[in-house]
Amino acid sequence: MDQLFPLVYAELRRLADSCLRRERAGHTLQRTALVHEAYLRLLGGSQPDYQDRAHFLGIAARIMRQILVDYARRRNAGKRSAAMQVPLLEASAASIERPSSMIELDDALSDLEKHDERKARLIEMRFFGGLTAEESAEVLGLTVPVVRRELRLAQAWLERELDRRTSTEAPSE
Repeated sequence: MDQLFPLVYAELRRLADSCLRRERAGHTLQRTALVHEAYLRLLGGSQPDYQDRAHFLGIAARIMRQILVDYARRRNAGKRSAAMQVPLLEASAASIERPSSMIELDDALSDLEKHDERKARLIEMRFFGGLTAEESAEVLGLTVPVVRRELRLAQAWLERELDRRTSTEAPSE
C-alpha cells in the first residue's frame, strides 16, 4: 500500500473531487482530508488482491462514499426530513445541500445492494467514484453495453425507491 499510494494519489484526489462535488457548498470535509481518511481506512482493513488500477479505485470510491455517509450521519444526528430528499439524478448532477440527502441516498443504495449487488456497485463506481463505463466494465468483468444497461436500470430503481420513500414519509394533510 505504501508503494501504491503515491502512484494513485492524483486519482484519489480526483475521486474525492467527484464525491465532494455532490456535497453542499461549504462542506467542512476537504478533499485532502477525504483522501487521507480513505488511505487510513485502506491501511486499516484487510488488503484485497487489487486486480488493477480500476479495481483499486472502485474500492477507494466505496470507502470515500462511506466516509461521507458517516460524516453526514454524525452531522445530521437523526434530524431526517422527507422535505430534504433529492432524486438520484439531481444528487449526481448538482450539490446536495443537506446531509440527510446523502444518508437517504445511501440507505436506498444499501437496499439496492440487497437486491442486486452488481447494480449497486455500478452506481457506486459511477456516481461516487467517477469511473467511466469502460473502467467499471473492466473492474466487474462485463462488457460496456451491459454496464450501461445495468446502470440505467439501477438508476431507475433508485429513483423509484427514493420517490416511494418520499411519498410514504410525507405527512398527510
